[in-house]
Amino acid sequence: MLAAGAARADEARPPAAAAPAGAVATPDSTRPATPAPAPQDAPTAAADTCEVPSYLVTTDAKLARVAEAITRGRRLDILVVGSASSMLAGPEGPSASYPARLEAVLRERLSGVSVNVTTALQVKKTAAEVAPGLENLAKDRKPTLVIWQTGTIDALKAVDPEDFRAAIDTGLAGLAQAGTDAILMNLQYSPRMETMITVAPYLDNIRVGAEEHGVPLFDRFAMMRYWNESGRFDLFNPARGFGLAKQVHDCLGHTLAAFVIDAAQVPTEEPRTPQ
Repeated sequence: MLAAGAARADEARPPAAAAPAGAVATPDSTRPATPAPAPQDAPTAAADTCEVPSYLVTTDAKLARVAEAITRGRRLDILVVGSASSMLAGPEGPSASYPARLEAVLRERLSGVSVNVTTALQVKKTAAEVAPGLENLAKDRKPTLVIWQTGTIDALKAVDPEDFRAAIDTGLAGLAQAGTDAILMNLQYSPRMETMITVAPYLDNIRVGAEEHGVPLFDRFAMMRYWNESGRFDLFNPARGFGLAKQVHDCLGHTLAAFVIDAAQVPTEEPRTPQ
């Protein structure tokens, strides 16, 4: 899913990738799952807890279709193509996961815009298994924006980095052909996996793929590493379980919402101060 500051996102990264504490795998299925809307009074993390250095949330790539959907159509449909780490378990899980938090924050900030975020879980599938179906998935669901979360399973299975890169190209080309905007989201960070999995080639290929296809990269790995190493979250400690996972997902949802808005370059309501 820097004690003195954040390392740059494109620097060599320590190998790591695993679900944050509290995240659990869901049954292997390609059926889309829609997170329940987050309650209006859903607790949020403190504002300073979610802060990341500005360079981690800055992108030159723009979301033109998202901007048009917001300003003209007043409707924004987002599809998150993810894995088990996109969701949380338990009765509170759907409303606490980052897709639901993304929807709640966007609804708050985009006054008068109908915002809907749904998910299509691709559990335990590599990028090569997911990519060929993205074009048809986007054509069927017709989202304005697809957020493609990828890389973790490829790193776990030690997929050849060149094959992984080819799959990224295939998936992004398919989404472009379907006429949807896209954001790439990379692996999550877990310090427990630092000595077990090599993730640098996958992070690099996601970054290069995003640059070459002109799509924004949401650097989840670097953000979570920053939060952990700056002391905001202790991702090494599994004892905090669901509470920790819920806080991390809340921060991801808030940060991702701001990222989408900035890449679309649209005016918004000022965000509420988290409680």
